[in-house]
Amino acid sequence: MVLDTGDPVPEVTATNQDGDRITVDFVAPTVLFFYPRDGTPGCTTEASQFQAELESYREAGIEMYGVSTDDANSHREFADTEDLDFDLLADPDEHIADAFDVPVSGGAAERTTFVCARRQVCGLYEGVHPDGHARNVLKDILDIGLASLE
Repeated sequence: MVLDTGDPVPEVTATNQDGDRITVDFVAPTVLFFYPRDGTPGCTTEASQFQAELESYREAGIEMYGVSTDDANSHREFADTEDLDFDLLADPDEHIADAFDVPVSGGAAERTTFVCARRQVCGLYEGVHPDGHARNVLKDILDIGLASLE
């Protein structure tokens, strides 16, 4: 069962698209979105729309990370091709997916988004439809008062 609202979140350390080791502590409001594969149509839509909303996320103090089972080299190509300016965390061994209980099928994580803060899950989106998701997540975070654009 996927981690749910109110559950504590594990600390995550993984390699990003630049080959840097990134540790996510989930203290600040944080969006962690799992997606199946770099460069596929739905994943490109989702990542590009998160990129389009990135300035608003950052203004509100919200951290953002994408996660897939692709390796750092695949993430680098995807980030370069789509001009993504946020960390894509490589999870080829499925450790992050396992820690969040995100199902993996055929080597690809199911599209699932977590909103976390103060080291706990504050929001969960399963079976995500990529188009419009980034804007909806930001709106929900602002509506529940987890962050503000003031």
